[in-house]
This record gives sequence, structure tokens and C-alpha cells, in this order.
Amino acid sequence: MVVMSIVRVYYYDDMARTGIANLPLHTGKAPRWLFEKMVELSEQIIHLICLDLGKDEFLNKISDPFWFQAFGCVLGFDWHSSGLTTTVCGAVKVSLDRIGDEIGLFMAGGKGKTAIKTPQEIEKIAQKHSINANFLKYTSRIVAKIDNAALQDGYQLYHHTIIFTDKNNWCVIQQGLNEKNSMARRYHWLKDTTKSFTKEPHKAICSQRREKLILNLVAKESLKAQSNFIDFLNSPISSIEKELDKIETLNLPKRHYITLSDLNIKRLKKNILEISDKKPSNFEQLLNINGTGSKTLRALSLISEIVYSDKPSFKDPARYSFAHGGKDGHPYPVDLETYTESIETLKEIVNKAKIGYYDKAKALKRLSKLI
Repeated sequence: MVVMSIVRVYYYDDMARTGIANLPLHTGKAPRWLFEKMVELSEQIIHLICLDLGKDEFLNKISDPFWFQAFGCVLGFDWHSSGLTTTVCGAVKVSLDRIGDEIGLFMAGGKGKTAIKTPQEIEKIAQKHSINANFLKYTSRIVAKIDNAALQDGYQLYHHTIIFTDKNNWCVIQQGLNEKNSMARRYHWLKDTTKSFTKEPHKAICSQRREKLILNLVAKESLKAQSNFIDFLNSPISSIEKELDKIETLNLPKRHYITLSDLNIKRLKKNILEISDKKPSNFEQLLNINGTGSKTLRALSLISEIVYSDKPSFKDPARYSFAHGGKDGHPYPVDLETYTESIETLKEIVNKAKIGYYDKAKALKRLSKLI
């Protein structure tokens, strides 16, 4: 039996999701020799996909966590851990630094302090290629804000990358760390399937585990709560202060996601009044106001529930599951139709790549083990 890392897919309604993946946290770096090979092969694969299928199709493929996992495998990083995300994205970034000008495809951001430099990197590339830097910087910022504050699942972002074209098409791949369980969760975004930043913005969600209780303010079930936030913040100041004073005397059950220990009422009141002064007209505008962080959104969620009787969503939005599937059907059958499509695409590209016979044979061998 061949055992593999696989993505189990659950589609529902017509929601546009791109993906979240939970992965075991591994420290350290890929060996230098391996990383150099990954850069060499990724450069060939990206170039060929862009020539044959177009750069927008490359964004579509890499934003799919199914394809991303297979891509990491063909590059040589075939173990299932958080390191796949940072190493694959690192190799892609080096590759695009070399060939981006030629094919009109670029990447900004990275891990840790490099992620903070994303706006400056976007600006530098945009000036050279007449790209709308403000649009891309806004996209980078709002996507990170949503996955860190509007989706409070216990994972804090430490890796953020945005891949974009000279026509302002984009995808985002970012990853967060849960310090309690030492797991990393990967988030994928794609412009073509993100119809709204604040309503079901991901195309597919992957996770080894689903958290029991999270705060998901971008779920469709949270739309009324979003509206209540705006109504409350645009209320008279006296009314806002009155409701905030009530919160301090609430006796919430222990099972409730939001607890009074989360809130410093004096500081919260000052913050909310400052946000109210800016009069946001919708939830997306609210997220872009300085001071609208995790605690403020938890407080507004509590207000929505107490004052307006509208609860936000407390369900983990995971819809994909990474697990081990075998060709003999244990512990469950592999979704060969979807997975084989990704593998065959990569095989075709690798066969065309201008790399040595030995490297090509190894890449194809890794792919053949997946089906």
C-alpha cells in the first residue's frame, strides 16, 4: 500500500473558497542543496505553466491547497509539515526574482520580519512595472487583518506572501501558528474567487483538525452581526457608553467564547468611541480602521448578541481535511480523480522542463508515488 498526504474535499453551495491547511510545526530550514534544487525546478515549472496556460492559471493552481501540496512534493519537499509552506514559497519567490520581469509575475512578503516588508516590496515592483501598488497593498493588508482578527481561530500569522501579475491579478498564501498545540494553519486566497473580503472569502479550507470554538466574523452566519457593529458604532455617543457600561455587569456562562476577562472596559470604551468617530459604513471599512483588533471585534460580537440578539458564527470554517489515505481504501479511499489531475499536470510540465535527466527522473518518481 502507498500511503500519502491527501486533501479530502467538501464543496457546498457556491461559496468561493481557496483554502486553509493545518500542518505540524517543524523548526529549522531545508538543506541548502535541496532548496537550490527546489528553486531550479520551480523556476522551470512556473515558466512553462505561464507560457502554456498563462500566469493567471498559475495563480489559480498555486492557490489550490491540493495543487500546492503536490507542487511541494515534486519540488522535493515531500514531508507533511509547516515547513512545506515557507520553503515552497521561498523557492517560488527566488524563482520569480529571476524570471518575473520576463513573464509578468511577481511575489512579495515571506516569513517573520520579511512579511512586514510586503508593502515596500510591492511598491518597488509596482514602480518598475506600472502596477497599481495601492490596490495590492490594500489587498495584502485586509487579507492579513481578516485572518488574524476577523477569523479568530487561535492561529496568529507569521508568514504572508502575495503573488501578483502585471495586470493586478493576485493570490495570497499565509500561515499562522497555534502556540497551544504547535500546529500551523495555512490560508489561501485568490482574487478570481474572492467576491467579497467579508463574506466567505476563501475557496477551500484544509485542516488536520477542526477547533471546537472559534469566532468567525466572515462567515455568512455573521452578516447580521457585521451590520449590527456598524449600527452600534454609528449610534449616539451616549447610547454607546450606556451599552458598554452594561457589559461590565454581565454574568456570562463559562462556555461562552467571549469572556469579560478578555475586555478592559475603560480602554475598550476609549477605543470604540474613537472608532465610532470615524463613522464606518460597512464591516470592511471597520476592519481598516486602526484600533479594530481582536479584542474590539470580540466586544462588538458580544454587543451584537446582547443588544441585537444576533450571534456571530462560532464554528471553525474548515472544509478540507489533510489526512492519510491509501489506495486500498484505508483509512478511507483517496480522491483519485481530483488528485490525479494535479499530478498529471505537473508530470507534463516536468517532462518539458530543461533540467538534467537525474533531477527529472527523481521528480517524476516522487509524483508517481502519490497515485
